[in-house]
Amino acid sequence: MSQDSWIRGFEMYLRLERSLSENSISSYLHDVTKLKNHLSTLEKKRSLLHLGRGDLHEFLHQMHRSGIGERTQARIISGIRAFYNYLLIEKAIDRDPSAALDLPRTGRKLPEVLSVEEVDRMIAAIDLSHPQGTRNRAIIETLYGCGLRVSELLHLKISDFFEKDEFLRVSGKGNKQRIVPIGRTAVKHILLYLRGYRNQIDVSPGFEDHIFLNRRGKALSRVMVFYIIRELCQIAGIHKSVSPHTLRHSFATHLVERGADLRAVQDMLGHESITTTEIYTHLSREYLRENLLSYHPRAK
Repeated sequence: MSQDSWIRGFEMYLRLERSLSENSISSYLHDVTKLKNHLSTLEKKRSLLHLGRGDLHEFLHQMHRSGIGERTQARIISGIRAFYNYLLIEKAIDRDPSAALDLPRTGRKLPEVLSVEEVDRMIAAIDLSHPQGTRNRAIIETLYGCGLRVSELLHLKISDFFEKDEFLRVSGKGNKQRIVPIGRTAVKHILLYLRGYRNQIDVSPGFEDHIFLNRRGKALSRVMVFYIIRELCQIAGIHKSVSPHTLRHSFATHLVERGADLRAVQDMLGHESITTTEIYTHLSREYLRENLLSYHPRAK
């Protein structure tokens, strides 16, 4: 694929999986295009898919020399990081050249999360009388019960599912594998799906070991999972911007709220750095503050 094709794929990823606003998507695409244009002006031209950290640092130095403010620099770095994160997920690259980029400290936006009650409403909205209902229930239980990225869910294999020991073997970013515990509720609904609806599907060659399949017996797409979740939110009356990643954020937030060890949450999420996981301590504090403001007689 050409680098322009990957940029178009990145746009779909931002819209469907990240559920970003049109303004944010436009900004991210502008940032990546800015980097692409910079690389094309170099004496030895570089492709977005074949560049080193030195190329990125030179790009950032050029931004700094041109007088771009710290907040704009931070946004551009975020856009570039998101692009290379997408390429890692799609296995277009095997290392992230943006990993060592320093992000100027300008404050951090907390991600949207669902309450436990909203997750319950989503699950209750699933029509189990529909042939695909058991599959959709297993999808939601796995995303929320294990904190998986949607790409990790889509690549789950039957051979990665250890029901008796109650864990999954997950292939994350950069093909790094980790062991994730899975609760009994999720185990139960995966087994119901595997022994029921999935057993009745005519599986296409090459997908025999995939857990989650579409009606044609092939792997589900990221777009399909997004539509499943969006429809369930509409039925459940949830008026938030919800994507598959929202369930991952909710998984981590609910664990931290209830006192889970941050290192354990880091391992389950597959974060390389504990600082990435620490955002959920901020979310937990915000949750506590909201409860204080809502219920304490002296808070108003």
